[in-house]
Amino acid sequence: MLAKPYAIVILSAALFFTGLSQAAERKVIMPKGDESSRLYSPGIEANGFIFTSGQLAIDPTSGKLVEGIEAQTRLALANLRRVLEAGGSSMDKLVKVNVYLSNIDDYAAMNKIYAESFNGAPPVRTALQVGKIPLGALIEIEGIALK
Repeated sequence: MLAKPYAIVILSAALFFTGLSQAAERKVIMPKGDESSRLYSPGIEANGFIFTSGQLAIDPTSGKLVEGIEAQTRLALANLRRVLEAGGSSMDKLVKVNVYLSNIDDYAAMNKIYAESFNGAPPVRTALQVGKIPLGALIEIEGIALK
């Protein structure tokens, strides 16, 4: 009778230590054209997930911020998609999204554009107003996706 509990303890310890070794692995995701020196990584792959940095509506070709909440929402989502695809994921594999707005009155306009980005059930999401977004942007979007 004592052998069964010992087997469970040994199996649990093996699973625990396997999980610890996997947790230490991470890979930086760098979309093509984003190879410039940065203070942060656009994305990190770890344990089967892709974690993205907040994406602004900066045109990757010109390096300029586009104007208006609709255009900024579209481009921030496109930049999010670029990071996910560079990591081997997609918008349909997003599980969590955070949307930061400089003005909560832009919520309905953002939502209209945001809804166009998903084929099936959208990911869980938090959307809120923040004090200021870098470069005077109106929106910043970050996500967590399955690989």
